[in-house]
Amino acid sequence: MFAVAERGTSGGVPDEPGFSTALVVVDVLNPYDHEDADLLVASMAGVVPQIAQLVRRARDEEVPVIYVNDNYGHWNSSSGELLDIALNEGRHPELVEPLRPPQDASFVIKARHSVFYETPLEYLLRQLDIARIMLCGQVTEQCILYSALDAYVRDLRVAVPTDGVAHIEPELADAALRMMRRNMRADLSPAAECAF
Repeated sequence: MFAVAERGTSGGVPDEPGFSTALVVVDVLNPYDHEDADLLVASMAGVVPQIAQLVRRARDEEVPVIYVNDNYGHWNSSSGELLDIALNEGRHPELVEPLRPPQDASFVIKARHSVFYETPLEYLLRQLDIARIMLCGQVTEQCILYSALDAYVRDLRVAVPTDGVAHIEPELADAALRMMRRNMRADLSPAAECAF
């Protein structure tokens, strides 16, 4: 995987006064019944502990936690309904249960790759006075990459824990991380070194 030494400009540490960060957890309420799910499951199994730890740390540090999840065609879904589908009808509830959204987490439904595309996320971040998002979840070379780009063009700083994002294709994931670091100036660090 991507070499941790290659980081963004601030090495994962906020370096501006009054800096505010939100943890954005992407597409973890997943039934894993789609094409390429088996490849994703193998990667996701290795990142679930880091994502769960990031959520715990964010809550301990009073950092906003926002789950943004694909609706998988369930247009009237809430976080509870998507969680129920993933746990009770999905193929890998063991990957979903540890990432159950906390009661105080915000929840945004998306229908396309980017967490920003036709969602209220940008408005929510403005209401919370957020200047930086930390993206974790899945898929590195798809939703995480496109969301990082959309954040960057909105003048938000981006951080990505390199061991807190799951991939389908390892080579594409490595390329996506390099693109995020180079083109979007994303801070890339292991989850344990990521500062809110």
